[in-house]
Amino acid sequence: MAMTRNTDFGPERRLAAVLAADMVGFARLIELQETALLARQKLHRTELIAPQIAANRGRIVKTSGDGMLVEFSSARDAVRCAIDIQTGMISREAGQPPDRRIQYRIGINIGDVILDDGDIFGDGVNVAARLEQLAEPGGVCISSMVHQTVTDGIAEPFRDLGRQRVKNIARPIGVWQWTADPPARPDVPAMSKQQHVQFCSSADGTQIA
Repeated sequence: MAMTRNTDFGPERRLAAVLAADMVGFARLIELQETALLARQKLHRTELIAPQIAANRGRIVKTSGDGMLVEFSSARDAVRCAIDIQTGMISREAGQPPDRRIQYRIGINIGDVILDDGDIFGDGVNVAARLEQLAEPGGVCISSMVHQTVTDGIAEPFRDLGRQRVKNIARPIGVWQWTADPPARPDVPAMSKQQHVQFCSSADGTQIA
């Protein structure tokens, strides 16, 4: 999928699938168990995260204390990598108390990225970061464009979250989410079953109940 454009008239650009990941509650966990947390995080990166990225042909662009940015040439590889990391984290952290478990949020987008000295920038990166913020702990949020690309190649179900407005992005973003344990639908009271909800659309196409 990656197509590179490198001309004398501007920076190098290419189409890429961008994965943004961030640890949930990093500051709180550091305060509770700094040494143990950092040791476990290092093991997770060495034994699970980095191997999964390599197996799915990704490139780690950069890491921070609580997250990372990864570039893939294939949206399917990015989504497969994300789900396998999140699934693996469940078993690896199962022995920890619930309030001390390491969990990640992951967001994935396809977009044009600008290359600069090994780093990547641009709208594709910005949207991936906003999608990550929308994900539930242990979940993966992807844009509608990513979902359309992988829907026939990924067996795991994604739930449609509709079009979301996110910080510093002018247009609403279509969002789909995967979680390891999709929430069960609650029983609907009889009175609620009789209700009829109508929808209208705003000027930009966002549905409003």
